[in-house]
Formats: sequence, structure tokens, C-alpha cells
Amino acid sequence: MTIGDSILELLKKEISEIEYNRYIKQLIFSTEASKTDYVLYLAPNPLIASWVKTRYSEKIAHLFEVKTSVKPQVIIEVKNKRSTTKAQSDIGQAAPQHSSHQSLLNPAYTFDNYVVGSSNQFAFSAAQSICEKPGSAYNPLFIYGGVGLGKTHLMQSVGNRLQAQGKSVIYSSVEQFVNDFTRHLRNQTMDRFKDKYRNCDVLMIDDVQFLSGKNQTQEEFFHTFETLRSENKQIILTSDKHPKQIAGLEDRLKSRFEWGLIADIQPPELETKIAIINKKCEINRVNISKDIIDYIATIIDNNAREIEGILSKLHAYAKLMNQEITLEFTKNVLKEQLKEKRENITIEHIVKFVSKELNVKPSEIRSKSRSKNIVYARRVSIYLARSLTQNTMPQLAQYFGMKDHTTISHTMKKINELLKTDENFKVKIDELNNKISAEQTL
Repeated sequence: MTIGDSILELLKKEISEIEYNRYIKQLIFSTEASKTDYVLYLAPNPLIASWVKTRYSEKIAHLFEVKTSVKPQVIIEVKNKRSTTKAQSDIGQAAPQHSSHQSLLNPAYTFDNYVVGSSNQFAFSAAQSICEKPGSAYNPLFIYGGVGLGKTHLMQSVGNRLQAQGKSVIYSSVEQFVNDFTRHLRNQTMDRFKDKYRNCDVLMIDDVQFLSGKNQTQEEFFHTFETLRSENKQIILTSDKHPKQIAGLEDRLKSRFEWGLIADIQPPELETKIAIINKKCEINRVNISKDIIDYIATIIDNNAREIEGILSKLHAYAKLMNQEITLEFTKNVLKEQLKEKRENITIEHIVKFVSKELNVKPSEIRSKSRSKNIVYARRVSIYLARSLTQNTMPQLAQYFGMKDHTTISHTMKKINELLKTDENFKVKIDELNNKISAEQTL
């Protein structure tokens, strides 16, 4: 067994069997092209290559470091896309001149393929501004938001842009930073650690919330932060929450994280989800119809990272079953994402969910108010309650304080007319429908 294969065996123990068999098992380690400081794996198609590169290249590099004490650059290429000799040549050319003082950036993360919407516009603009005046504009830049919303993509877009300008860039997860610190502290080689993280133009640290409770590492990170900022070196940090909300983080670090600019990324609205799916289809050369794209947008939650996996899954199933990717085929393949178990859904839950999504109070939905936005929320709630629960029209009329079931019937008629004439409304109803259904099975 080659070293590359043994690393994949180690990875197998840390991920689900389904993901291993579907993606990792498909990789072929290239012994000819791989060297100590870079390794090459070949994937059978672009989707698997992109999936592994995005999800696991950093983890594979870390496992190599654990086993060999050297953290290599991990390259995932499509099999037969180019010859091994050319791949090796290109890797060598692409390798940074000072590899020991730089960390691997994913070249797929660029501003050009980052989909911008109202949910991330502010963070995107701030990131682009940094590229014009690194170290002076917004230092540090602190980006926070939920899992899979594009924080790492945006941060590495800055890194790739600045690295192309000749800047030395260090990108590291907190896990890697902590592991580096622990290893160098144990080996009494802290000078090498400081040389790596303090002698750079740009330091990017992912998921700083995981510094929580690690007092000794926080001490070292504080001094690294102070050194870089005093020399006007750019610092970019990401987290799943605002600095003030990170428990177990020293107050002096919290205050310094707020010195520059704090930008949040909100969950993408429906239009942005659709745009992201279109972009992913373009990048991965997947051709699916608009109705399938709209459907996928309605079943995924707020984690845009799911999209890559969904497209890969559809591609793999279609190839194995030798079928065209139709809407019906998509629904069947993605039934786990949809999770159509609706037996426990109640009217109260629907009203609460709709009120949150449409920014009105549950009490307003059940009131007599004729305000446009409240009437809209009320109609949506009635339609979903009729579709997702076993309640009769008289029962719904009683719950919503209406005269009798004829009012419910009238509301249903209006909604059905809108569903036929307003495509955006139809997609929004489908999105709420699927989210409510999925939430009941979590």
C-alpha cells in the first residue's frame, strides 16, 4: 500500500462510510507525480475532484503531516485531464517560492465565482477593499456567519488575489494553528513557529471560535496578532459568531478583533441560492433545467455547501443508472434531503415558522389585521396548514378566527391562482413547504 492510499485509509475512519465510498474511494494516488511537499490524487470526474478538494484537501494534508511530519500541498485532478508528467510540471510551477512560509490556498476560491446577494454584499465589498490597501483598510477584517455560508471562500479569495500580487499569505484553520503551536512547543522549536506565522504579509485564520478555552494558544495568538498589526500586515479572521459572543475567549482578543471591521454573512435568500446553484452548474459543467434548479434551491437549508454534494450525487446516480436528470429523478434521488415525514406537523408550528420567515408576529397572523404583509403571511400559513396537516377547513377557520370554512376555501383559491401565474411565489411556497417538512425530522 502506498503512503497516499494509507492516508485515505486513515481518513476513512473519520468520515461516514457513504461519503468514503462515494468520493474518497474513487481517488487514485499518483506515486510518480507526488513528492514530499506535494501530492497528487486523480478523480474520475470534475464533480468528485471539486468535492474532495473543497471538503477534504486540508484534512488529507493534515493526515500527511501527522504521518510524515511534512504538510504537503494536496492536488486533486481529473483523471486523463492531463498526463502525469504535465501535472507534475504544473504543480512544480504553481508551488510558491517560499512554500515553507506559505499555506495552501484553494485556487477555486475567487471573487469571480463568489455569488453576491443582499445576504453577503457588505462582507464581499469589504473583502475587495482589502485587496486595494492591505494592512490599512479594515485591519483586522472579521467575517462571521453560520456554517457553509461562504466565509472561507471569501477569505481565500482575498488570499489568492493578494498572493497573485506577490504578497506572502498564510492561511490556517485554528485546528492547524493549535497543532503547529503544540508541536513546536513540544519540540522546543518555537522560533520556527513564530517565523512562519509572523513573517508574512497576510495572515488568515479560519474558525477562531475554536480558540475558546485554549489559554496558552490564545496567549501566543495575541502576540502574533500584535506583531503583525504593528507592522501593518493584514489579518483576516472568520468565526461562526460575533467576537462578543465567543465564550472562553480573552477580553483583550475580543477587543482587538473589533478594532477593524466586523462583517456578517447572513443565510442566502432564495434568489441567491438559485444563483449559487447556477454558478456551481457552470463550474462543474452540469446541465440541469430551471425547474430542477428551483427545486434544489427550495430543499436545501441555509448551508450553500450542500449544493456541491447534491450536484455530485445527481451526477453519480444518473451515470450509474444511465438516466437523464429530470425533476422526477431529482426528487427521488434527493428524498432524504426533502424528508417528507409530515405526521407531526401542527398549525402552531407552521404559523411560528412563517412568522419568522416573513418577519411578522404569530399573533398578527391570527389577528383581524388587513395590513398587506400580514394578510400575505396569513394566506401562506393557511395554505401550508391545509397542505401539510390533517386539519379540515372548519378547523382551520376556527384556528384563524374566521367566520366559516368558505373563507378558507376562498383563500385557497386565491393562493392556487397565484401559484399558476407567479413563478417566484410558487418557488417561495415550495421552499417554506420543504423547510417545514424537513425540520420535523431533525
